[in-house]
Amino acid sequence: MKEFFKVTDLKSVLEYSSDFPRVKTEDILLDESFGRILAVSVNADVDLPDFARSTMDGYAVRASATFGTSEANPAYLTIKGTVPMGTSPAFSIGSDEVARISTGGMLPEGADSVVMIEHTEVIDRTTIEVYRSVAPGQHILEKGEDIPKGDVLVPKGKHLRPQETGLLAAFGKEAVTVYKKPVVGIISTGDEIVSVHETPTPGQIRDINIYTLSGMLRKAGAVPVSFGIVRDDFDDLFKTCTTAMAQSDMVLISGGSSVGTRDFTIDVLSALPESDILVHGISISPGKPTILAKSRNLAIWGLPGQVTSTMVVFEIVVKPFINHIGGLSLKNERNFKFSARLSRNIASAQGRMEYIRVRLNHKNGILWADPILGKSGLINTMVNADGLIEIGTNTEGLDKGVTVAVIPL
Repeated sequence: MKEFFKVTDLKSVLEYSSDFPRVKTEDILLDESFGRILAVSVNADVDLPDFARSTMDGYAVRASATFGTSEANPAYLTIKGTVPMGTSPAFSIGSDEVARISTGGMLPEGADSVVMIEHTEVIDRTTIEVYRSVAPGQHILEKGEDIPKGDVLVPKGKHLRPQETGLLAAFGKEAVTVYKKPVVGIISTGDEIVSVHETPTPGQIRDINIYTLSGMLRKAGAVPVSFGIVRDDFDDLFKTCTTAMAQSDMVLISGGSSVGTRDFTIDVLSALPESDILVHGISISPGKPTILAKSRNLAIWGLPGQVTSTMVVFEIVVKPFINHIGGLSLKNERNFKFSARLSRNIASAQGRMEYIRVRLNHKNGILWADPILGKSGLINTMVNADGLIEIGTNTEGLDKGVTVAVIPL
């Protein structure tokens, strides 16, 4: 067993994520797949589009028939016919002919472009005047120009957004294979914790973390399951952990890593079947006393009890593990950060990654990050925060006016 506060650096902690297996897969209907993670890559079995089609209302034409045309020197072309929507034209286009066509219509054989209707003038029932030239391929989509047959439509491990579900629908995919949503058990610990519907007596507090963690889990694509509040009792916590492990893909123990309860929590985690304490302290602030254990291929976390610490640890450390077991590939993780200027100096101790809550505001066209300083037990610092900024391990602090990367909350 590692000694307490023999801390592990953040990069090394995150590398442990690959030690845990992904969840199982399931087949679901396409209209239920938004936000899910694809478990099997889908390839294009046809070209998209599978015919050359118009992107404008106008006239299908051979581009060469319009070369050199202008308002002073128009081309006079014969109307061969009209392309009905949703049908294949039964005629072809000659060198001096055009066909009326609507957006999305199939180009007749012989046509290689479309003249916009705004650049033509009808002379009579069979003739139009064209006074703007077009290039071959202009105002059309070639066969397979969007997605050629054989290309990967959506790769395995990618979140399905509306654009991906729309693409899959274009290829007639009524159902997809996705990873199941990870089920994450939450255990709240501490003799001082009471449920939200109870009125705390002096020395007690309501269970905040079950709600913050549940919300963050849902946002991360997981399914939270509460296993209630467990008092500081070895047998009770061991029994609850065992039950949670049987019903979950990961377990979070809230309030189980502080100095006062660390030995108790570590003893329980060490007693679990096939257990290994992987991390016993992380070089980050807040959240240094965080614990990561592995039991029967499940990750079990001992998270700080203070709400701010818990939320920061979840965002920075736990969420990448959920992404991994949930099937999200590293190249498809969308960990966006944006730049802002720091509005004041911030001091920081070396030897750890520090995460500072910030509020964002615009002044004179510049986005500023205002640090929100406060103790880890103050939930209002997270309520008022728009994001986090990171101060590196070997950095003593940040100066006012420097550009910082903001992790959105």
